Amino acid sequence: MNITSKQRSMLKGIAMKTDPIFQIGKGSVTPELTEAVREALEKRELIKIHVLKNNDDDKKQIAEMLAERTGSIVVQVIGSMIVLFKYQHDAGKRKIDLN
Repeated sequence: MNITSKQRSMLKGIAMKTDPIFQIGKGSVTPELTEAVREALEKRELIKIHVLKNNDDDKKQIAEMLAERTGSIVVQVIGSMIVLFKYQHDAGKRKIDLN
């Protein structure tokens, strides 16, 4: 699943107005966190995750790992924030139109 730079830009704009719904600390990426992120992506399509200062892992690697495990796209990693996007499978329930 790929998105164009124009679509990525649009998603970044939406993400700017969105609050993070998850925090990743010392425990890093657990199976429980991965499942919670998957469920949130199904409901919201676009989520923001805050990586806490006590996490020493590379934020880009965390983002890629979560994207791979949840079938989502890394929209951006900026500072301590990760933004992920996943199309809603049911077209009738989509909240974000990338066309």
